[in-house]
Amino acid sequence: MTRTEFIIATAIILFVAFCAGWFANWLIHRFTRVARTEVEELEKMAQELHEAEETRDQAITYLQQREAELTNQISQTEAELSAAMEGLRDARHEAEELRAYVEQIKGT
Repeated sequence: MTRTEFIIATAIILFVAFCAGWFANWLIHRFTRVARTEVEELEKMAQELHEAEETRDQAITYLQQREAELTNQISQTEAELSAAMEGLRDARHEAEELRAYVEQIKGT
């Protein structure tokens, strides 16, 4: 093998190695770029999920507070209704006593 053939063979080997390295770099860059895009999408979805969970928690808290308020109002209304019914019962009893008294006075 002459010196010129050795230089040409070495140049071809180096060129093939360069092409293989460039192709490997291109493949790695291609796959990592896809992975980077996917990671960005996952981060975006995670942020949206976190915001949705916060909104859900706020809605649950609001509904629990509203339910407590309405339960309190119902209790108060039932207490007022019970007191009103008791007053009406007493008024009817008193009216019956007065009717009976008036009937008794008229009868005598």
